[in-house]
Amino acid sequence: MSQNRCRFNRRSGERGMKLNTISREAPVLIAGPTASGKSALAMELAARDGRMIVNADALQVYGNWRILTARPSQADEAALPHALYGHVLRDQTYSVGHWLRDLAPLLSRPVVIVGGTGLNFTALTRGLAEIPDTPPAVRALADARMAAEGRAALLAELDPATAARIDPLNGVRVQRAWEVLQATGRGLASWQDDTPPPLMPLAGAEGLVLVPDVDWLNARIDRRFNQMLTEGALDEAQENLADWNPKRPSSKAIGAPELIAHLRGELTLSQATEAATLASRQYAKRQRTWFRSNMLGWHQLSLP
Repeated sequence: MSQNRCRFNRRSGERGMKLNTISREAPVLIAGPTASGKSALAMELAARDGRMIVNADALQVYGNWRILTARPSQADEAALPHALYGHVLRDQTYSVGHWLRDLAPLLSRPVVIVGGTGLNFTALTRGLAEIPDTPPAVRALADARMAAEGRAALLAELDPATAARIDPLNGVRVQRAWEVLQATGRGLASWQDDTPPPLMPLAGAEGLVLVPDVDWLNARIDRRFNQMLTEGALDEAQENLADWNPKRPSSKAIGAPELIAHLRGELTLSQATEAATLASRQYAKRQRTWFRSNMLGWHQLSLP
């Protein structure tokens, strides 16, 4: 599928016209940075075509965060069929492989798959290497070294092919690559090069990437976090305070560490809000960079 970049305005008439260009038969994949309006577009397509909305966001799978991860509301879930939202416990690890296995039986019906986790989409459309699980001892050593030495120390020990391929600023990915090398003796890039066929080749789907204007998106991020606070995000954080563990994957929800710090008296609410919105903007920037590098074959929809 060749790259196609087009303007997608929010005015209802132009939006309706653009919706008409999106396939009614093929599976639709919607990627984009946080707060760019992916879920709203997925809802419109699901209502138009009778599709199930399937989550492809790595944090919206966790049941302990609805508001803070911008999961669909209970009303949205009641109005249209949704899957793979909030079905994982807060202390569980949920990998891309888990997501693909949960997704596979859902593909017998029309779907729109939506999320901001690019790795899920590339695993879906390009395939996922079947890498053995990391032994607990290797994971413990990696955790200790990350805490004591930081991301750069592990990055320096990766094989050149893997170091050139992964995001060097993403500590989670760097640690995972280091663990794979230590546990298997093979670099992550080598495993990735030995990848089985994909579950859904891009040629058989319609892949859409939302490409927002940066100033527009940043303003939406700020407004959305304030709206999350209004809707009860602080209460949600309070429910996670008693057994808070920052090392859990579920604790990576943007805004969660900041609100926990506020509840512990370490930040004022204003400081926590400022830190959380800055973290969200930085995350959106990383997402945009990742999508530009890895989704050249997807249709690009410019916003607003």
